[in-house]
Amino acid sequence: MTTAVHSLKQQIVNRRLGLWLFILSESMIFFALLATRFYMQGTHRPAEVNQSLGLIITCVLLLSSFTANRAEVAIAHDDRASFSRLLLITIILGLGFLAGVVLIEWPEALHFAPLSTGYGTVFFALTGMHAFHVLTGVIILALVWWNGSRGRYSAQDHWGAEGGIVYWHFVDVIWVLVYPTLYLIGS
Repeated sequence: MTTAVHSLKQQIVNRRLGLWLFILSESMIFFALLATRFYMQGTHRPAEVNQSLGLIITCVLLLSSFTANRAEVAIAHDDRASFSRLLLITIILGLGFLAGVVLIEWPEALHFAPLSTGYGTVFFALTGMHAFHVLTGVIILALVWWNGSRGRYSAQDHWGAEGGIVYWHFVDVIWVLVYPTLYLIGS
C-alpha cells in the first residue's frame, strides 16, 4: 500500500513538473510578443483602443480565475456539487471573455488592422494568441468538468482538475501582462 501511495505521489510530482515546464515554454511565446510590442511601438498606443472594454474583459477573466480556484478547493474537500457548479461558471466566464475579444474588440480594432500598422500587428497577434489559449483552456476545463461530473476526482486524487485549473491560471496571468501592454501603457 505504501508503494502505491508513494507511486501516486511521485506521479503527481512528475506531472506538476511537466506542466510547469510546458507553461514556461508557452510563456516564451508571449514574452516574445510583448517585447515585440515595445520594440516596434515604444510606448505609443492608438487612442482608439477601447480601454473600457479591455477593463471589462479583464475583470471577467480575473473573476474566472477566482471561481476556478474555488472549484479546486471544493474538489480538494470532496465537495463535488460546488466543484461542478464553480467550474461551469469558470467556463461560462471564459466564453464571455472570448466573446468580448473576438466579437466586440476585434471588429472595433479593424481600423488598425494587422497589415496597416505595427501596433495592429502586435495587437492582433497578442490577442489572437491569447484567445487561442483561452479557447484551449475552456476545452480543458470542459473536459475536467465532464470527468468531475462522472465522479473521476476525489479529495485524494484530483490531478486532472488541478492541472486544468493551473493552466487556466496561466492564461489569466498572461492576460494580466497583455492587458496593460495593449490597453494602458502609452498615449
